[in-house]
Amino acid sequence: MLDLGRFKYAAQKKAAEARKKQKVIEVKEIQLRPNIDTHDYDTKMKAVTRFLEDGDRVKVTMRFRGREMAHQDIGMHLLIKVKDQMEELAKVESQPRSEGRQMVMVLAPK
Repeated sequence: MLDLGRFKYAAQKKAAEARKKQKVIEVKEIQLRPNIDTHDYDTKMKAVTRFLEDGDRVKVTMRFRGREMAHQDIGMHLLIKVKDQMEELAKVESQPRSEGRQMVMVLAPK
């Protein structure tokens, strides 16, 4: 014979413990502009590295304003540079694609 109340209580405690230990994967976002300076770029890459090491996915957004829309190739080169720099820490979940006035790429930790 088994006490049903005790069994339900034990199952409930086990489920609560499992929920407490699981890691919720968040999506962090980093916003860039095509004419970003080297120091600003390095600061953003440190943040991306920290997010990936914490186990979060990173959405890299390239924003274009005004005349920058005519030079989307500069933004694409910058996103490819980010991808190449982060290839040992992350895999590309979605390739750089254009969505209106911005380009978006998603990186996931390896």
